[in-house]
Amino acid sequence: MTANLASSSRSRERRLKPLNEWSDETLAKIGLEQTDGGMSITIPADANIYAMTVGRYLDPISRDRLALRFERADGSLRDYSFAEVDAAATALAAHLRNSGYGRGDYIGLHCGLRPETAIGHMAICKIGAVAVTLSQLYGPETLAHALNDCGSAVLLTTETAWAPLRAEADTLFPQLRDILVAENTGIETDLSAILDGQAPEDFVPELTGADDPALLMYTSGSTGMPKGILHGHRVLASYRPSINLFFNLSLDDEDAVFWSPSDWAWVGGLLDMLFPAWLAGRPVVTSEDRFRAEWAFDFMARHNVTHTFLAPSAIRRLAQTPDPRALHDLSLRVICTGGEALAAEILEWSENALGVVCNEFYGMTEVNHLIGNCAQLFPRRAGSMGLAYPGHTVLLVDADGQDVPAGEIGEIVTTADAPTRYLGYLNNPEREAELRLGPYMRTHDLAIRDDDGYFWYKGRSDDLIKSSGFRIGPSEIEECLIAHPAVAEAAVVGKPDPDRGAIVKAFVRRAADFIDHPEDALKRDLADHVRNRLAPYKAPREIAFVERFELTSSGKINRKALRLGEAATK
Repeated sequence: MTANLASSSRSRERRLKPLNEWSDETLAKIGLEQTDGGMSITIPADANIYAMTVGRYLDPISRDRLALRFERADGSLRDYSFAEVDAAATALAAHLRNSGYGRGDYIGLHCGLRPETAIGHMAICKIGAVAVTLSQLYGPETLAHALNDCGSAVLLTTETAWAPLRAEADTLFPQLRDILVAENTGIETDLSAILDGQAPEDFVPELTGADDPALLMYTSGSTGMPKGILHGHRVLASYRPSINLFFNLSLDDEDAVFWSPSDWAWVGGLLDMLFPAWLAGRPVVTSEDRFRAEWAFDFMARHNVTHTFLAPSAIRRLAQTPDPRALHDLSLRVICTGGEALAAEILEWSENALGVVCNEFYGMTEVNHLIGNCAQLFPRRAGSMGLAYPGHTVLLVDADGQDVPAGEIGEIVTTADAPTRYLGYLNNPEREAELRLGPYMRTHDLAIRDDDGYFWYKGRSDDLIKSSGFRIGPSEIEECLIAHPAVAEAAVVGKPDPDRGAIVKAFVRRAADFIDHPEDALKRDLADHVRNRLAPYKAPREIAFVERFELTSSGKINRKALRLGEAATK
C-alpha cells in the first residue's frame, strides 16, 4: 500500500508541460490541433465508430489480441479477439442486411452488459444503420415508447430480458418485424447462433461518415417521456482528447484492462469506457452481475482491471471499505467519473485509501466533456469539476446570457457549434429550441468559476433554492452532508415557504451504524454540521430520513421528484 501511494504521489508531482507546448505530433495523437484561436478538436470527415475501434486492429499483429472477456454467472469465461469480434459482427451485419435493413435504419440494442451489445454496435456500423441504445432497466412502457418513437422494426435482446415481454410483445411493439434473442428458448430468431455462425467472405461494409447518425440514446425522461438524442459517428472523434485526459494520458498502456458496471445503453458505459478501450486497442471485461462493493473489488482483482468508469454513487459504495488494498490485490490505477458531482471526501478516499488517480469530468448527453480534470497536466482541487477541456468554449452566464464574474453563480453554457454537440433530438424540435440561449447552447447546470478557472458545481437551474434573498445550490449541501459519518446518501431541495420564499430541506439515507440513533438529536447534529462547515443560511431547516431514494433510469437520485413532492404539500 505504501509503495502504491508513493508511486501515485510521484506521478501527480511530475506534471507534464502545458498542451500548448506539445509537439503537433503529440497533440494529433490525442485528437487536438494548435490553431491561431487556440486548441481545436480534429474530426475527420470519414470518422466512423467501427473504423476507429475494431476496424483499426485487424492487422496481423493486432487481430489476435484480446478485445473482450465476458464472465458468465457461473464464473466461466468467453474471450473474443479483435478478429473474432469482427467476424461475429460481420455475420450479424450480413443477417441484418439480408433481412432488409441498412443505411439509416434504427436497430434496437437491448442486450445489457454482454458481448452481444458490443458486437451489435460494430455490426450496425457495418451496414450504415443507427444503434438505438436500450437499457434493460427500462420498464415495458419506456421500452415501447423508445422503439415506437423511432419506428424501429428490429430488436436485439436476450432471453432473460425478453421472456417477461414475450406475451405482450404484439401490443407493446406493433412495429417490430424481427426479434433476435440471445440464448433463445422461444420462437424468435436465435441471435447466439448468428454470432457463432460463419461470416460471409464477400461481405462489403457500408461505413458512413462523421456527420451521419450512429447512435440514438434516450434520456432518463425526468420531464415526461424519454427524449431521443441522435449522435453522429463524429462523437467518438470529438471525445478523443477528453477521453485521453480523464484517463490520465494512459489510455494505451500496454497492460491496460478496462471495465465499468455502468450500463452500455448510456454514455458513461458506452462512450466513456467501451468505445475508448477499443479506440486504444485494449481489452474490456464485462459481467451481468449486480454491482456490490465486495463483488466489484473481487472482480477487478481477478481480471487485473487498471482503468474504469464509475459513477460517483458507485465510488461512494466502494468507499465504505476503509482499506481495500489490504483485502484485495488490485491493479486499478485510474478512475474516471461523471454524471453527478463527486464529493471531496470521496476523491480523497480514492487517492489515499484506494491509491488511484480519480479524474472527474462534466457534460451531458447532448454536449459532453466540457469540463474536467487530468492529474497528469494540472492539480485537481477537491470538490471542483476541473477546468474547461481544450477545444471547448465554456462560459457562465446569467438569465439574459451575460457573463457573470468569477465567484458568482451562473449557468454553464457552450457555443452552439461545440465539437461534442449532438445532431439533434428525434421528433422533438421544441426541446432543441429550449437548449438555445442566444449564440449559446445551455445546460441548465449552475456553477461558480474561481480566479484560476476551476469550476465548482452548484446544482441545476431548476434546483436553485432562493431563500430570504440568498441563492443556494443544493449540491454543496449534499456534499457536506455526505461527509458526515451518519449519512450514506443525501438530496437537498427547496421547500416553499411563505416567509422566506423557500427553505432548505434535506432528505437523508442513514449509514447502517446510525439507523437506531435518536432522530431528533441526529437532525440537530446534521444541521449544525452544515451550519459550521458552510454557512448558517445553508443549514437545512428540515431533515427527513428515508430508507431509499427514487432513482432516474440513469441511476441518479431523482431530486425533481422530491422537489415536486414538497411543492405539492405547500
